Order: sequence, then structure tokens, then C-alpha cells
Amino acid sequence: MAPGTNLLHDQPVELRIAALPLWRGEIKVTLLKGGISNESYVVEDEKRKYVVRFGKDYPFHHVFRDREAMTAKAAHRAGFAPELFHAGDGVMVTAFLGARTYDSGDVRANIPRVAEMIRQFHTTMPEHILGPGFMFWVFHVIRDYARTLQTGNSRMVPHLGAYLAIAAEMEAAQRPLPIIFSHNDLLPANILDDGERLWLIDFEYAGFSTAMFDLAGLASNAGLDDTESEALLAAYFKSPPDLELKRAHAAMQCASLLREAMWSMVSELYLSAPGVDYVAYTAENLRRLDQALDRYRSTYGKTAS
Repeated sequence: MAPGTNLLHDQPVELRIAALPLWRGEIKVTLLKGGISNESYVVEDEKRKYVVRFGKDYPFHHVFRDREAMTAKAAHRAGFAPELFHAGDGVMVTAFLGARTYDSGDVRANIPRVAEMIRQFHTTMPEHILGPGFMFWVFHVIRDYARTLQTGNSRMVPHLGAYLAIAAEMEAAQRPLPIIFSHNDLLPANILDDGERLWLIDFEYAGFSTAMFDLAGLASNAGLDDTESEALLAAYFKSPPDLELKRAHAAMQCASLLREAMWSMVSELYLSAPGVDYVAYTAENLRRLDQALDRYRSTYGKTAS
């Protein structure tokens, strides 16, 4: 792919961006690093800065941009996300906040603050979501990924039975929780801090669910240890977690890692992003899954599915 050419179109990025009917005067375009399935740029015109992100529908990942745009608008109304100025033809344009992007250390240092923001997002967002409801249940995603990988003749087909057995084991360890609206991609980098408050970005996978996937995904993505994970649960639920809740959280961390590994396996078949090695990303997540499974089973035993 030629430099400066968007992975979704043959037209150069600069021309696609310049054609958007948003800008005041001359613009400056800078690549925004980060992301393994979309391309993002900071665009500055004579009035302000924006983030321009390219990304089309990915049905194989259950990603639909009209739904993402609706969620981003809802999150802005609810006070969690930057303003959305444009969405269409594989392009989304949002306000550039100039905020600091969180890393794992920031999450670990701000567990109560992050937990409160997540809890507020979960409970406030249902008031702002429009149209038909949509759900994210990681165990359905894993089962559907297995079907996609089977149909696509993935190199990982011989392992699908084992993956589905792990998913069933981890699903059996869950406990009933209220239905909330969750983000479902809580990488530290999707949390921003402007010095006064926290923000969330990137709502590709958001949907109605329970709190556990966000809590487990964040713990896994930020590399929280057992003590830090318990602190996250205690801050979110406002009481120390009991054994059943800790077991469900540990099991959901395994499910989160399995889903991420299978996300990468599917991406091996259907995505191509500059500088991204999906095969290596698959291997890394499978390695982390093995470690998480060992910890889970040594602590809680094997759950009957």
C-alpha cells in the first residue's frame, strides 16, 4: 500500500480528508498513532483540532458504523465522549480534546476514579441510546467467531473445539448481574484525562451487557494483579467482592483474552492494517490466555460447564 493511501480506499488520505465539508481555511493533517483495525488522524484548521478516523463496517466483528455513531452521539450527550461532527462513508470526525491518553500505570494509579467513571457510564448511557437495542455478550461473540473461522478455513480450525470448551467453562462461572450499557473495549488508551475529568472514546463494540466484561477487560488490558482487581471490583460495586464475584471476574478475564485472540484470528482472514502483524497478536493473546487459565484453575478449580 502506498504511503498516504487509506487502507479502505485507493484515494489518498489527504484528498479524502480535504473533501469533508467541515474545515475553515487551510488544514494540517497528522497521523495519530494507535489502533489495529482503523486509521486516525489529527486535523487542524483555522479554528480548532479534530480527530478523523477511517473505518468501515466489519460484520465479521459485529461492528457497524451507524450504530457506533449513534453511540458516540449518545455518549457525548451523556457527558462521556467528545462531540461527533461527521459520520458517513467510512469516516468519523470528532473533537480533539488535547487530553492525555491513559496507559496501564495510569489505570493502576487511579482505580477508584476509573471505576466510578465506568459505573456512571454503565448506568447513565441507557437513557441516551436510541433505536433498537443491541447486546454484546462475549460468549456469543466467541461462538460466532468460531463459526466465522470454520467457514473461512482458518489455520486455527483444529483448535476451535478447545476454545469453545474454555468459553463454556468461563460462562458457567458467571453470576447474574443487572443489564447495563457497556463499552466492551476498555483498553487504557480508550480512557483520556484532560486534567479535570476522564473521557471515553471508541465505541465500536459498545452494547447492552453486564458490568463484568468491562471490569474484566480493563483488568486484563491494564495488567492488574489480584489485589488491584479486587480494588477495582470493590470500587465499582461499593463493597468488598465475595468469592463468587472474584471467581466470575477471573473467569471473565479468561473469556476476554480468548475473545481478543479469536478477534485476531478473524482479523488474520479479513483485515490488513499498516504495520499490524495479526498472527503475532494472536500468539501473544493465546500466551496470555494460557497464563490466565492457569491462574484461574489453580485458584478456583475447573468450573463444570
